[in-house]
Amino acid sequence: MSSDRITVDEFKYMSVFSEITGATPVRCVIDNENSRLLFLVGKGELGKAVGRGGRNIKILSDLFRKPVEVYEFSEDLHEMIKNLFVGVNILEINVTVRNEEKIVSIKVKEEDKGKAIGKNGRNVRRANIILGKLFGVSRVIIR
Repeated sequence: MSSDRITVDEFKYMSVFSEITGATPVRCVIDNENSRLLFLVGKGELGKAVGRGGRNIKILSDLFRKPVEVYEFSEDLHEMIKNLFVGVNILEINVTVRNEEKIVSIKVKEEDKGKAIGKNGRNVRRANIILGKLFGVSRVIIR
């Protein structure tokens, strides 16, 4: 895991998240560019965090006045990538290091490419932010 530290704001969000959901967040990442909060929870806590019918996400989104997304955390880079791209058929994951830059290349089925990239590249940016902070990844490429 990267040496990136949790900010005071992230810690505050994590505290409220835990209080409302009953799930223990491993990390909160603030995505200022897309004005959203990304929470990572431990294995098996995703359902508890989301709540029945997404109830907890709705409460948190209203409270924080920004969209909230929750993903299951894994210390294994490959598993974390799969957790970030749920519903996308990942065929292959390659990690290369060039000039001190860690690049993740994700090969997906052709029909899943749009879903993996997301509207206006939203899903790739999310993966870049989370994998950058937690695993020192410089760039995520969908192919």
